[in-house]
Amino acid sequence: MPSSNKILNHEQIEHKIKRIAYQIYESNVDETELILAGIAKNGFLFANRIKQVLEEISDLKITLCEVLIDKKNPLKPIKTSLNSEEYKDRSIVLIDDVLNSGTTLIYGIKHFLEVPLKQFKTAVLVDRSHKKYPVKADFKGISLSTSLNETVKVNFSKGGDKVELI
Repeated sequence: MPSSNKILNHEQIEHKIKRIAYQIYESNVDETELILAGIAKNGFLFANRIKQVLEEISDLKITLCEVLIDKKNPLKPIKTSLNSEEYKDRSIVLIDDVLNSGTTLIYGIKHFLEVPLKQFKTAVLVDRSHKKYPVKADFKGISLSTSLNETVKVNFSKGGDKVELI
């Protein structure tokens, strides 16, 4: 079994979530509502955690949207838990746990740009800087320099959150 190095523990992840939530609020301070679009599984869990903090620190109406992308075949149609009319002319933050090559994020961005938006930003917990596409995270918890053979694993669990490099 490959060895792992803990990059972030639960407390550090909580701190990063709070910081990202404050940054998102600062960039949307003039808005009354905001859509957090989390990429299925960990991105959606991360978006939900950011939503909880935003609801504590702001009076923004936050709507969560789950984004389903086939990561092995991102050209397949993308599904979201909201229909396009619900995010038309709104501010959106697309959220994922790890930005690896940028494939998932760029196809997610493409999906949302088919509808006119007020503002569009991206947020990730870990930015690995191995981009194949010209995509960046507007809000990020940590930037890591890793080799392509290494894997970043994010585990969100009650009180036991962690980010590991495997």
